[in-house]
Amino acid sequence: MEAVHVHQTQSLLSFSSNICKSKLIGQQYVPRIKVSGRMEVVCLSMLAPRKFMQKRRKAEVFKDTADEADQRNWRRLMKEIDEAGSAVSVLRTQRSRDKPIPRDLVLGTLMRFKQMRKWNLVSEILEWLRSQHWWSFNEMDYLLLITAYGKLGDFNRAERVLKYMNNKGYAPSVISHTAVMEAYGRAGQYNKAEAIFRRMQSSGPEPSPLTYQILLKTFVQGDKFEEAEAIFQSLLNDARSPFKPDQRMFHMMIYMHKKAGNYDQARRIFAQMADRGIPMSTVTFNSLMSFETNYKEVSNIYDQMQRAGIQPDVVSYALLISAYGKARREDEALAVFEEMLDAGVRPTRKAYNILLDAFAISGMVDEARTVFRSMRRDRCMPDLCSYATMLSAYVNASDMDGAEKFFQRLKLDGFQPNVVIYGTMMKGYAKVNNLEKLMETYEAMRMGGIEGNQTIFTTIMDAHGKSSDFGSGVVWFKEMAARGFPPDQKAKNILLSLAQTPEERREAGELAGFPVDDIAAMETPDFDDGDDDTRRQLAGGAAAASGGSLFEEADSEEEDDEESAGS
Repeated sequence: MEAVHVHQTQSLLSFSSNICKSKLIGQQYVPRIKVSGRMEVVCLSMLAPRKFMQKRRKAEVFKDTADEADQRNWRRLMKEIDEAGSAVSVLRTQRSRDKPIPRDLVLGTLMRFKQMRKWNLVSEILEWLRSQHWWSFNEMDYLLLITAYGKLGDFNRAERVLKYMNNKGYAPSVISHTAVMEAYGRAGQYNKAEAIFRRMQSSGPEPSPLTYQILLKTFVQGDKFEEAEAIFQSLLNDARSPFKPDQRMFHMMIYMHKKAGNYDQARRIFAQMADRGIPMSTVTFNSLMSFETNYKEVSNIYDQMQRAGIQPDVVSYALLISAYGKARREDEALAVFEEMLDAGVRPTRKAYNILLDAFAISGMVDEARTVFRSMRRDRCMPDLCSYATMLSAYVNASDMDGAEKFFQRLKLDGFQPNVVIYGTMMKGYAKVNNLEKLMETYEAMRMGGIEGNQTIFTTIMDAHGKSSDFGSGVVWFKEMAARGFPPDQKAKNILLSLAQTPEERREAGELAGFPVDDIAAMETPDFDDGDDDTRRQLAGGAAAASGGSLFEEADSEEEDDEESAGS
């Protein structure tokens, strides 16, 4: 078959019809092969190594031998601090008997930890410097210290530093007051944070755009959506407002409406950005992609981003890969991943885990193994989530021999199985009706000090009910409640599906808490044994074991840039 060549400046996703029929390999497509009634993805040259991913030793250039010695000494110092977990104990060793620590060394260390957002180390160094006679602690040092306490949510120390600055005669600063407000917000004291903001509005210092950004973020994190909306609308519509909302404020409002599940309003906020001429960024489009559940909608937003001349980042690609994976469109997911590599975007561990999950969902073990191996090759070492997802590939393929071997490998590689790992194994044994192995795994989990969760008990209840009788399912249904896990609707539906006779349906209805009048007319629910998403999906799935949302990850890349204003 003639290969389909793609012009380099054009997105591969523009050829959606071709992607649906073929798999990307390098710069050409290879058709999928139909085997046993299903479409298989050909694995030839899958995830071939890219040149930019290869490890290269960068040539270092120094001014002279003295500069080289200073640079190497500073790197050694940073490594020692990282290993010790404390900065002061290491810095003290740099001081000779007759000379203080070089000022440039201290400043470089402080600024580096600030860039890394290691605020505990920043505050530790600054508190130590306050007591050193050889260091002149000035206003900028105090502002950085109070900013650090604000980021740490330590409002007691932040208030103490602010009081000390006032006693020293420093003029009230928007930076210091904003830091105290942020400290209360991060500590969950939202009313006090708002009180400081209102005091700044009435008596100064005048809140800055950064102050509003932090306040909006504080309200959104505390689920105080009405308060955040009021602040945003006052800036947007009040003619007396000192300034209008900027890009970051719009981003926060989009995220707020996403968090509240109000997706239509989030889209309206996005439209307002265009109407008001607010520049859009990768984060803007990522935020929209993050709450769309239909892969077509995600793909449309991705194409819109490219038409706007905005380059996708690793989060953009990961969101699109995730959308295709959830729709069980593995070939498109792989094509997007390949396009990301071709664009020179280095994948993160989370991006690899998402692609791994796309194959694992469908039990495509060979493809999942290729992704798993590629992670190690590209120095993106698999974490426990990666192992859990790879394990689920074996389970979804009903390959319990392979799952058992991989379970042992997981432990040999130094990982301790958690409730998701054990739950995945139990799900596999339930799938092949091996009740004995399922209970052995449950007991091994208990012996390891891991308690079951609601999904574990639901899996056991379902397996007992199918392998034994309705009575066994009832026992585990009651056990679930006795262990402190009130049965959810899924557990109740499964119990009802196990009931075969009118008497069993009546008992199941009573246990599930249905009204007496409804129980008499109750019919056995119809379940599809192959519907893992409805029946027996593990809580959150293996891919969710890593935690956090992709948009939050994207947002974190631009958050905290505000502290640069404090130095």
